[in-house]
Amino acid sequence: MTLARTALERIAATGVVPVVRAPSADLAVQAIDAIRAGGIDVIELTMTVPGAVPLIRELTARFGDEIVVGAGTVLDAETARACLMSGAAFVVSPILDVATIECCRALGVPVIPGALTPTEIVRAARAAGDVVKVFPCGALGGASYLRSLLAPLPNLKLIPTGGVSLKNAGEFLKAGAFAIGVGADLVDVAKIRDGQAGEVTRAARAYVEEVARARA
Repeated sequence: MTLARTALERIAATGVVPVVRAPSADLAVQAIDAIRAGGIDVIELTMTVPGAVPLIRELTARFGDEIVVGAGTVLDAETARACLMSGAAFVVSPILDVATIECCRALGVPVIPGALTPTEIVRAARAAGDVVKVFPCGALGGASYLRSLLAPLPNLKLIPTGGVSLKNAGEFLKAGAFAIGVGADLVDVAKIRDGQAGEVTRAARAYVEEVARARA
């Protein structure tokens, strides 16, 4: 089984990709620990976290196959390559950058480019061949927009991100989402900073339960 297939299968099985943004590597690690304790074994560490690339190396060394560590907010091929050399299992971008896609495909690692309109999404799917991040999905109607996209394009694998919360997670999944990308509604760095990591763990557990309910 290829690395790409394994990572995508883990993402699909988990159904939730927590987008980890934090002002420090330490807070990011605490958030990841809290999310993992809640039963989610996939994380997207964004390049906005200070020292994100070496942190990816640290996380993959620490957890091995226990969690799938991806790199997020990757805007160019140079950054993508650095992340992959550090052990990132997948790469996510808010945009469609062909050079980034080519880099990931050459190294056999899945890349999830960002797009919003039907034309952009199809172009991204054709270029990447994996999964497309629909961002910011909430700005165009959320789950109803995703459902409208998939009606004429049912073979697309889409991860809606932006505006996803526990309240509407089930709607996105029932609309046909391959998985959902969740930011601050799950990865609440303020709670981590305030010593309330347990709240983040409970939120992660609630998302796992919501995925199970929506897919039942």
